Amino acid sequence: QVQLVESGGGLVQAGGSLRLSCAASGRTFTRYAMGWFRQAPGKEREFVARISYSNGTTYYADSVKGRSTISRDNTKNTVYLQMNSLKPEDTAVYYCAADRVMLWNRRGVNDYNYWGQGTQVTVSS
Repeated sequence: QVQLVESGGGLVQAGGSLRLSCAASGRTFTRYAMGWFRQAPGKEREFVARISYSNGTTYYADSVKGRSTISRDNTKNTVYLQMNSLKPEDTAVYYCAADRVMLWNRRGVNDYNYWGQGTQVTVSS
């Protein structure tokens, strides 16, 4: 069992930056690949980024590639999402999630086993 708690969301102007954090409980954090998803009002939850359990491989949605960086600190059981050059269309609730399967490019909502409660990111124009 893994419990995930996101933080770091907020209101930012277009062009600004935010760093989201996701703290995981449990001693098996390193056994999970970690992902970030987001859900805007009236839209389906969508994949943002993923990082392998060993921090060796990352994978991004085209919509954030080049503007976002996912990383993890296994000593702190924490995964991060650094987001730069934010746009109003990045406004959403951002969720982190854990996946027991180690394949590098899993991006489906149903691929992930555990989810956090989400943190709101609002980008003003």
